[in-house]
Formats: sequence, structure tokens, C-alpha cells
Amino acid sequence: MELPGDIGDTPIIDVIKKHPKIGEILGDFEIGCIDCSIGTCLFKEVVKIHFLGDEVEKQIEKKIKEYLATV
Repeated sequence: MELPGDIGDTPIIDVIKKHPKIGEILGDFEIGCIDCSIGTCLFKEVVKIHFLGDEVEKQIEKKIKEYLATV
């Protein structure tokens, strides 16, 4: 995923704390980062490790970018 700024290099737990909406977006695609107690995965790797395929990854990336453009 190509994400703006350094958000991709941030642990997912910190991203969700700052942007709960991103956790909701991931949850819509059955990526349960909100419930994870560890949260050390880098945000840019979270979608890839779930092997959802290129099309789904593009959908997630689009939704996240759209959200980030509003904050």
C-alpha cells in the first residue's frame, strides 16, 4: 500500500489510536486489528499479511486514503 507521510511505518495500534476510523475500515474487510492486543505490525504491512488479493487491497487503500484526506 502506498500511504501518505510516514503513517505506513507506524505500528497499527498507534494508527488506530489516532485514527479509529481506519480500524473500522479494516474491520469492514475482516481484518481484526482493533481486537489485536499486540499491534506491532507496521500499518503498511497489515493488509498484505492477510493475503486478500490485489483488488481488495486497492479497495482498502482507496478507502483509507479517502478518509485521511478528510482529517
